[in-house]
Amino acid sequence: MLRDAYPFIIPLGLLALLCLLLGWLYAPGWLIGAAVCCLLALFVAFFFRNPSREAPADERLIVSPADGRVVVVRLLDPQSPDSGTLVSIFLSVFDVHVNRSPLAGTITGIHYQRGKFMIATNHQASVENEQNVVTVENDLARVVFKQIAGVIARRIVFWKRVGDRVALGESVGLIKFGSRTDLILPPQVTVSVKRGDRVKGGISIIGKVNA
Repeated sequence: MLRDAYPFIIPLGLLALLCLLLGWLYAPGWLIGAAVCCLLALFVAFFFRNPSREAPADERLIVSPADGRVVVVRLLDPQSPDSGTLVSIFLSVFDVHVNRSPLAGTITGIHYQRGKFMIATNHQASVENEQNVVTVENDLARVVFKQIAGVIARRIVFWKRVGDRVALGESVGLIKFGSRTDLILPPQVTVSVKRGDRVKGGISIIGKVNA
C-alpha cells in the first residue's frame, strides 16, 4: 500500500475508534458509524494498492502507463504519413491508480497544466482537464504521457524529476480516485492495442518501436 493512503486511513481509523467509544458509552447506533468508517478505510487501502509488476525486458517496447480500458486509439493527423498516435486509457475507481513509465529512458520534460475536472470518459478531458504532461526519451523514441484528472480525481502525484532515469514499467506517480492517462506515440511505433482492450500498467504492451 502506498504511503499516500495514510492521510485518509488514519483519520478514518480515529473516527472509527471514536464511534466505537460513543457506541459503548451512549448509544449502539454509533456502531454503524464505526462500521462505515472501517469500510471506507478498507476501500482506501484497496485503492492505494501497488501490486508488484515485472515489465518485459525489451527496451523497444512501449508498455501501458496505467491499468484501465483503452477508449481511444487514433492518428493525431490522419492526413500525414508521419503522424503520431494517441492512445487514451480510462481508469475507474476500482483500477490500480499507480502510473508507470511507458518507456525505458530519461525524463526530459514535466509540465503541469491547470484545467477543468470533466468526467474522464469525455474525450475533451484530454485537452481541457487538469493534467501533468511527462516526456520520456531514449535512443530509439520519444514518448509523451499525460496524467489527467477526472471529475473525482483532483490530485495528481508525480515522484520523479527532469533528468531522472526510469526503467520500463517503473512506478512514477499516481492519480487519486478515477482518472485518464494519455499516451502520444511517435510514428516509428507500431501500436498493438485497440479500443475496448483492458490493459495493466507496466506489463501490457501498447506498441513497439520499429527496428
